[in-house]
Amino acid sequence: MSIVRLAAAHPCKMGGPVLSAVDRRIFTTRYYRDCMGCNFCRDACCQHGVDVDMGNVARLRAAPQRFKDLVGVPEDSWFTGDVVQDGEFPTGAHVRTQVRDGACVFRNPSGRGCLIHGFSLSEGLDYHLLKPMVSVLFPLTFEHGVLVASTEALDGTLVCGGQGPSCYDGARDELRYYFGDALTDELDRLADG
Repeated sequence: MSIVRLAAAHPCKMGGPVLSAVDRRIFTTRYYRDCMGCNFCRDACCQHGVDVDMGNVARLRAAPQRFKDLVGVPEDSWFTGDVVQDGEFPTGAHVRTQVRDGACVFRNPSGRGCLIHGFSLSEGLDYHLLKPMVSVLFPLTFEHGVLVASTEALDGTLVCGGQGPSCYDGARDELRYYFGDALTDELDRLADG
């Protein structure tokens, strides 16, 4: 069985989700982690947009005008109008980013990568405060309290899948940021066992 209960529940420091199990396939499913060093995907993982917690939406809307100018799309076109109630997100609800020209509205149209991430780095800000948690953790995600590899990573459709570190190794530091040392210590033991 690939799903294993964790010894303790591990709440995200932002309020949600709470992880209580892990799919062991996160330790064996591999991907090309050096996202910005990639020359073959053209940010394919951004083509569907991403779920964004409503607190994150508020922080993005409160970002300075220079961020909004960088996005270059009116703020009222950043997100879908459909609010989804989901207790696994910190505020209990999320929306999805709009897709424009075949990619997330926050994808850099004149280069590579995420405008939110790039803006945060250029401004000396912690990108965790603006960038959606689902994006930061990708290709890991969470479903009903279980830490899992994304569907694309598992079914082989992730263009950067197959070589490189495991999904867990690639996202370990991000998991530590959101869930703390207790989770990564427990996952390290499971990865080694």
